[in-house]
Amino acid sequence: MLRPRFVYSGFQYVEVSGLRKAPAEGQVKALAITTSFDRAGSFTSSNDLLNRIQRNTLWSYMNNFVGYPTDCPQREKNGWTGDAQLAHETGLYNFRSQPGYIKWMRDLADAQRPDGMLPGIVPTAGWGYHWGNGPAWDHAIMNIPWNLYVYSGDMAILENMYPYMKKYVDFLGTTAHDHIVSWGLGDWAPARTRTPAVVTSTAYYFEDARILAEVAKTLGKTADAEKYSGLAERIRQAFNEQFFDGDKNIYAKGSQTALACALYFGLTDPADVPGVLSVLEKVIDTTRMNLDFGILGAKYVLNAFTMYDHPAPAYKMVNTEDYPGWGYWVKKGATTLWEQWNDDSGSLNHIMYGDVSAWMYKTLAGIRPDPEHPGFKHFFVQPYFPDDLQWVKAHHHSMYGNIRVHWKRTDNGVRLEISVPVNTSATVVFPVRGLEQVREGGKVIDKRTLQGFSRKGGQIRITIGSGEYAFDVSFE
Repeated sequence: MLRPRFVYSGFQYVEVSGLRKAPAEGQVKALAITTSFDRAGSFTSSNDLLNRIQRNTLWSYMNNFVGYPTDCPQREKNGWTGDAQLAHETGLYNFRSQPGYIKWMRDLADAQRPDGMLPGIVPTAGWGYHWGNGPAWDHAIMNIPWNLYVYSGDMAILENMYPYMKKYVDFLGTTAHDHIVSWGLGDWAPARTRTPAVVTSTAYYFEDARILAEVAKTLGKTADAEKYSGLAERIRQAFNEQFFDGDKNIYAKGSQTALACALYFGLTDPADVPGVLSVLEKVIDTTRMNLDFGILGAKYVLNAFTMYDHPAPAYKMVNTEDYPGWGYWVKKGATTLWEQWNDDSGSLNHIMYGDVSAWMYKTLAGIRPDPEHPGFKHFFVQPYFPDDLQWVKAHHHSMYGNIRVHWKRTDNGVRLEISVPVNTSATVVFPVRGLEQVREGGKVIDKRTLQGFSRKGGQIRITIGSGEYAFDVSFE
């Protein structure tokens, strides 16, 4: 058996030569190398294209976590911070990957310079401090610790990383001019339209300050919480003054990434959200392409539509084999995610577009954590029911136990089955008018007796405790 001990290689095909006769089927085997994470979740549906996109994403994730999160297994094997921060929620939904990220956060802390600067790759031998980094990439030191806490409830990661997070935000402030940050990599590898890096870099500066304020609040650091919350608000005001055209409801020049960036990070004033969301949908409809963004926009656009309860355009982007898109790669024979939308000569195994799996959990299954009650102590279930989907099954094994969501179409609507772990609760949100029947543990119950039953804006919201539930819902 040939098994190198100090190196691994990424490949799809292998050539064996020098043998007297061709090996029989099964005689040559390849060993898939990855950090040994247990599975924490699964997603499957009646749509084979979605299932293949999910499978391709998981292979790219596993191939790109070997001791630390990497960009690709066959070329660089570098710990690109941007790739990691964009895909880490996919890792947390699907795998028990917290220990790997905790270890890598220590690596980031070790790589941080005294002034707070971070390199674009971690670990590094010194490369990446003056190119390859920037707020979008450095964001790994902010959103990964925060989401480790949100998904697990473990405050230790926040306590350990807080000094480094604070040092980074303070460093970023020294590079800002009137709260606008213009340096760093932007929306890498776009399909066509390039969004100015100053837009995304300033947005990440806002999000970094906002997260730091939340972490300070969680740790009881009241003065810091007020300080960085105030900083976030000043950045938000500067961002809108610099980039927002209120007459046209557009940001910058109205690219998909710029519009969705403002919506995703909450930079848009609530009164302006409907107008900006409408413009984003129109831009997508008139682009003559399935999508037009790079790795940053890939996260912003899908999640922005979900956040504001209008997931249909995002679903259309994912559920197609048209160029460019995840389904287009599948059509071309991909078994992992690619580096470029339009070129199969680049890397064929990158994870930087990998948030699409997390989006499926949040949107199609509807499983969403609640930052106010971390570790899924309380969570939301708000599934989307596209007309062409017959069923979705998903589960996520939280710190409290297994969360399961299964919905399927019926003659009159949809049956939604949910498992809520012991000592937790969930708020279920239906984008429907009619709730015909509710079962708890197989017993029909009066829906009006459920805690938090309400109707608003075409939605029904119900809060439920631990147990097994079945909801029969109808559409208007």
